[in-house]
Amino acid sequence: MRPLLVGGALVAVAAGVLYGIIEPAGKKASGECAVSDAVIGRVAALEKGAVAAATSPKTAQPMIGLDFLGPDGKPMSLEAFRGRLTLVNIWATWCVPCREEMPTLDRLQAKLGSKDFEVVAINVDTARLERARDFFRDISVKNLTFYSDPKADVFYRLRTAGKVVGLPTTFLVGRDGCEIAAMAGPADWSSDDAVAMIRAAH
Repeated sequence: MRPLLVGGALVAVAAGVLYGIIEPAGKKASGECAVSDAVIGRVAALEKGAVAAATSPKTAQPMIGLDFLGPDGKPMSLEAFRGRLTLVNIWATWCVPCREEMPTLDRLQAKLGSKDFEVVAINVDTARLERARDFFRDISVKNLTFYSDPKADVFYRLRTAGKVVGLPTTFLVGRDGCEIAAMAGPADWSSDDAVAMIRAAH
């Protein structure tokens, strides 16, 4: 097993902050991220208050390599959500900030969840996998769908790409599958600030 935890709840692989698996700029197809590019300015202007730690790239970049398991245990990827705005949260049960922010993600899904938006919380526990589902039950999660990556392939692919992360890490991904914004660390995702930022991406 490749441990994710190093010295507590924070994963630290190298210096820097992870914002996603991004295609090299030279490979970005013309217009591929036009939908997300069109809203980045609006979103960036609302990165304040409860979501002040969020950052937006100058131009949107396609996110690739986000493969994980659906609620039925079958493989899927972020491509399944193309056409919808998503808030992708990477978390683990051993991560205290992850546990603390999860109820806010559940409330956000209750507020904004629709055919146009979904919170996609991906658990990356690699041992005692039942704990993640038990945690959802223990905190009475009612609105989130359970997604998991028990091999932590998302994490390791991100590390291979030269990116690092302290869990939780969250990405706002446009309907075209491109990164609009990202946050390293927890937030109150049910706050007015977070809701306003996400709505600006529609």
